[in-house]
Amino acid sequence: MNGKDYYRTLEVDREASQQQIKEAYRRLAFQYHPDRNMGDAGATQRMMEINEAYAALSDAGKRSEYDSLRERYGASAYDRFRQTHTAEDIFRGSDVDQVFEELARMFGFRSSAEVFREFYGPAFRSFAFRRPGMAGRGFVFFGGSPMGAHRNPGNQAGFPGHSPGLPAFRFSGILGRLIRFTLSKTLGLQFPEKGKDWKDVIAVSQEQAEKGQEVAYSCRKWGKPRDLMVRIPRGINDGQLIRLSGMGAPGKGGGGPGDLHLRVRIRVPWRQRLRNFFRRAALMLTA
Repeated sequence: MNGKDYYRTLEVDREASQQQIKEAYRRLAFQYHPDRNMGDAGATQRMMEINEAYAALSDAGKRSEYDSLRERYGASAYDRFRQTHTAEDIFRGSDVDQVFEELARMFGFRSSAEVFREFYGPAFRSFAFRRPGMAGRGFVFFGGSPMGAHRNPGNQAGFPGHSPGLPAFRFSGILGRLIRFTLSKTLGLQFPEKGKDWKDVIAVSQEQAEKGQEVAYSCRKWGKPRDLMVRIPRGINDGQLIRLSGMGAPGKGGGGPGDLHLRVRIRVPWRQRLRNFFRRAALMLTA
């Protein structure tokens, strides 16, 4: 356990809004920007930790998962989060490079590509593409540790969980496929594909939802059915999602499996449903 906490890293409260999180990141990115801290290895390390914290908390889905882990595991939430989230997962869709570009324009700092190459060494490569009606830019990580061996021996503060030799790619969907195609043609890269995520429903009783118990679940999405015991978080609400990492469709080309997202459905006894029905009917009649 290393005791890290994304909220503490960004110096914001647990209840901070997305706008406050972004403002905190911009403030810290300016404070620890390498162009203002030449030769300060501590500032560089702090900046990389801030990048990761912002990438996680600025995404509503990742933030929700992290918050659930904090409620369940307290100080070990970060370690739990990093067990199931690679660098690619965390930085996918992040606008960290855009914030650095804004700082470059406002204060004359170096571009995000130059700064990130200094942070992460030869493992980092930026790219840009342009097609009729569409343009974009981004970055790719190569090698086992995006931090770069010369920068971070042993990957102690890097991005654990990333497969050696595979590029960390941060776009998905149609845009992701277009960029992957462009890079494969221009740079000769072969990208592994993560398996598709699956979605299903898990039914639980009110007692199981309130107390947080293990519930038997049979996954029949692929090949032979798999019987699992799913831990239901205490106090979970009807309709909330539970993410089972690596339980989705198999990946391709060396890519990892997808995830399984289970939507919770709380079973309501028929007597309770009947009482609810008459209560709603009575309210409609008196309205």
